[in-house]
Amino acid sequence: MKTRLGCLSNKSDSCSDVSEFLPSGPERSIRYLKLSTDEVAKWTDSFDILLSNKYGLVAFRAFLKTEFSDENIEFWLACEDYKKIKSPAKLVSKANKIYKEYIDVQAPREVNIDFRTREETRQKLLEPTSSSLNEIQTKVYSLMEKDSYPRFLQSKMYQQIVNRTQMHCQRKSV
Repeated sequence: MKTRLGCLSNKSDSCSDVSEFLPSGPERSIRYLKLSTDEVAKWTDSFDILLSNKYGLVAFRAFLKTEFSDENIEFWLACEDYKKIKSPAKLVSKANKIYKEYIDVQAPREVNIDFRTREETRQKLLEPTSSSLNEIQTKVYSLMEKDSYPRFLQSKMYQQIVNRTQMHCQRKSV
């Protein structure tokens, strides 16, 4: 616990072990066994590839937590779930929950968006549809892609994942 808190209090590059941020249990060590060096290298091809890989998403979320900006990925994921809702009643309920959690000026996990976008989203959510959050989700995605994603690829956390997968592949071939 002390190590985890120590890492969180410093910059993200100061963490020495990415596994500290992954869920505990047997999955922690297995995650690296299931990752190939090629798979991890593909994360650099595009932000979409990173997010579509379940281990890439876990690593990126862990990285954002070290930067105290995980509300962005959590909001984006909430929007992805929101788009899948078919029931109008559930759509209203989920829209209100997302608005209160991430969009409202007083939201506990407020995402960084401009006033115009916030206000337009608020209006759209008065009568929510499955596409009501598309514009704001696109802006948050773009922010992560242009800002957080390049830092993730340069981080020690990502380099450690690359190194671990390379070491594992070398051990298998010996």
